[in-house]
Amino acid sequence: MMKKKKTLRDIPIEIRAEKALREAVANAITEHKRAGVPITIWHDGKVVQIPPDQIEVHEEHVEYEILPKNGQ
Repeated sequence: MMKKKKTLRDIPIEIRAEKALREAVANAITEHKRAGVPITIWHDGKVVQIPPDQIEVHEEHVEYEILPKNGQ
């Protein structure tokens, strides 16, 4: 018996949205560093600017498990 290939539609919308948001943030941070533009963040109740040479770029790679739907 062949397993059905899982598609993007099999992943719940809230997980797809979170993944897209994480990727967008990672891309924006990477672009700021590449362009030499500081990023501004909220840290310990204060607005803080991080200079481009201090920006740490981390690749956002998250694995999700697709759980069976109820009754299947």
